[in-house]
Amino acid sequence: MCPHQPPCPSPDGPNRDAARTIVHHPEQGWSLLCNGVVLFEDTGELLPDGEVIAPHRPTDLIAPSAA
Repeated sequence: MCPHQPPCPSPDGPNRDAARTIVHHPEQGWSLLCNGVVLFEDTGELLPDGEVIAPHRPTDLIAPSAA
């Protein structure tokens, strides 16, 4: 359980990557968040239940076409 006040977002919430970093390994490209989520440098995530979230960089969004 998260000891922070206010508590960190849950690992199944849409804002899960806003949790505090408790372990950071930039040389390996990952961080462990307080809620158990492993956040990768490429914005991919590994949730505590083993679910993999694909990288979701803002550049992956399709820009609206100019009219």
